[in-house]
Amino acid sequence: MAPRVIAVFGPTASGKSDAAVELAERLGGEIVSCDAMQLYRGLPILTNQPTAGELARVPHHLVSMWGLDHEGSVAEFGEMAHSAIDDVVERGRVPVLCGGSGLYLRAAVGRLEAPPQPAPGVRPRLEELYDRVGAGAAHAMLAERDPRAARAVHANDRRRVVRALELAETGASLSPERSTLWEHEPRYPTTVFGLDVPADEVRRRIERRTQEMFAAGVEDEVRTALEGAISHTAARIHGLQDVRALVAGEIDRSEAVRRLAVRTRQYAKRQRVWMRRLPGLISVRSAGELLERA
Repeated sequence: MAPRVIAVFGPTASGKSDAAVELAERLGGEIVSCDAMQLYRGLPILTNQPTAGELARVPHHLVSMWGLDHEGSVAEFGEMAHSAIDDVVERGRVPVLCGGSGLYLRAAVGRLEAPPQPAPGVRPRLEELYDRVGAGAAHAMLAERDPRAARAVHANDRRRVVRALELAETGASLSPERSTLWEHEPRYPTTVFGLDVPADEVRRRIERRTQEMFAAGVEDEVRTALEGAISHTAARIHGLQDVRALVAGEIDRSEAVRRLAVRTRQYAKRQRVWMRRLPGLISVRSAGELLERA
């Protein structure tokens, strides 16, 4: 019988980490994190990394691996995840994948066909171009080079316009006619559970967790991190810009808390969209139901 892999996906604050730890304990498993930002070390509070107690209960992989100056990619993560999963399987344990980054979960489960990497310096050049000519002109350039991507990306979405232009220079597209994202079979038989916790409950948990993060010292954590270099990918860590504004004195703590809570709720909505795209996902309403069905 082929080794079994279980994946736990869900929006932030849905309780997936607690459920994954308990599930791993029951099955004799180990956690393989599929969270894009927990890969970085130096911001454990902001990225909601496993607590000392959770690490003591169950081994965790792919947490706190990269320095904040590291330019990470989903392709690099995929290789690391495959290695970690193979190691767990070879030792007779059960890999329990856990995370809210849908693309990273897919890269861990199968062999993700990543777009070609642009040449060094292309992204900074395109970012400078976007800032110099403005959102409308940059989007018009995209419309000439890749009309399909231009229809899918708003002109004011600087990051995605730049990414689409970057891909266009390699001959790829942000919105290809035929997506290869889900074409490849899983490397191991994989059961994917999605925690579809009611939105009101997720909202309450987000509000509570945001307050707890500031009480735990996230402001000092970010202040220390800002003393060193931060890569483009690490700069996208959820909430970093909000706490950075607080550290810089641009906003007060109450405004930082409000912004981070709002941004987290928006992120949770996007994660729900990803959850609907995961093929074969088994939707559960609570951690208890997940544990019963696993």
